[in-house]
Amino acid sequence: MSRISRPVVTALSALALAAAGLGVTTGSAHAASCSQSNLPLPDPACTPGDFNPDVTQSTIDSTICVPGWTGTVRPPSSYTTALKKKQIVEYGYADTNPSDYEEDHFVPLELGGAPRSEQNLWPEPHNGDKTSADKDVVENKLKKAVCGGEVTLAAAQKAIVDDWTTALSTLGLG
Repeated sequence: MSRISRPVVTALSALALAAAGLGVTTGSAHAASCSQSNLPLPDPACTPGDFNPDVTQSTIDSTICVPGWTGTVRPPSSYTTALKKKQIVEYGYADTNPSDYEEDHFVPLELGGAPRSEQNLWPEPHNGDKTSADKDVVENKLKKAVCGGEVTLAAAQKAIVDDWTTALSTLGLG
């Protein structure tokens, strides 16, 4: 089995990005290579999560708890599709078909996640033991609990960042 040196891997990654119509920039919020070892969670070094400063406990009644509010802050698909293609390469997924991933907000918009932050967006696989659809269910239950006064916004945000797969049970919302 031959080994490929890191500079060659980096050059190949740059070629893959160029083929996807994306440029290579320095100072990106993402590392050159993101790990898949935490799946179904993102690599915390690449996607630690980020928050929308306009969403606080005191503003939830005029932001996240307003029906349709997330649609007012959701970035356009032209932005998320380009970012998804770039991040699929960064995460080193063997399957590079963008339709097999959701460019997901790690801290969901429903809980005050930053809409355009690369630190909060990642290509979440649609397949596996815990999928993007499973996370969507958790996000909706957490939003309902926050808006219903069952848990604070900060507690819900912390639970989802710590581990969305256990967030509901951590908060006693099982």
